[in-house]
Amino acid sequence: MHYPEENPWTIISEKQVYDNQWIGLTEYQVINPSGNLGIYGKVRFKNTAIGVLPLDDDMNTYLVGQYRFPLSQYSWEIPEGGGPLGTDPLDSAKRELLEETGLKADNWTELQRMHLSNSVSDELCIIYLARVLRQFDAEPEDTEQLIIKKIPFDEAYRMVTDGRITDAITVAAVLRLKLMIVENEL
Repeated sequence: MHYPEENPWTIISEKQVYDNQWIGLTEYQVINPSGNLGIYGKVRFKNTAIGVLPLDDDMNTYLVGQYRFPLSQYSWEIPEGGGPLGTDPLDSAKRELLEETGLKADNWTELQRMHLSNSVSDELCIIYLARVLRQFDAEPEDTEQLIIKKIPFDEAYRMVTDGRITDAITVAAVLRLKLMIVENEL
C-alpha cells in the first residue's frame, strides 16, 4: 500500500495551554488520518538543542555529569545546551562547550541533525564534533552543578553500549563518531 507524504491531519482548532521562555504547549482539536475526531498535544521548543562531542588528539573525550531534574537521576553526557531559534547554532555550540568544560576548539564539524521526540515535540538537535582543543576556565550557568570527566573515547562508547549513558544526544553523537572511525572518515 502506498501512502502520500502530504499531511493527513486536519486541524479544527488550537489553544495554547502553557508557555514559558523555553517551551510552549499547544492542544489541537483534529481530524486524524483515519477521519476520526481527536486531540493532539505539541510541545514547541524555543531553542535548538545543541550537543558537542569534544575529541582531543589522543582520542579522549569529555563527559559532563549532572543530576537531571525531569529524570530524577544523575546523567553522564557530552556538553549540551540550547541556542535561541534564529541564531547560528555553531555559535551556541562554542558557547556551550566553553560554559560546561572550559574548552575551546579550533576545528568544528557538524555530525548530524535529528529530532529528539517527534511524536510530541518539534525539538531539533544539531550535534558537532569539536577538535584541536584548548583549556580555559569553565563558566557554568547557575542552574548547573557539573562534574567534568576526561576519558578515552572508547570508554564513552562502552558506556553507551552497556547502558550507562542513556542521553539521546550523547548516544547519537558517540555512535555516529564510532561509525566514522570504523569507516575511516575521521
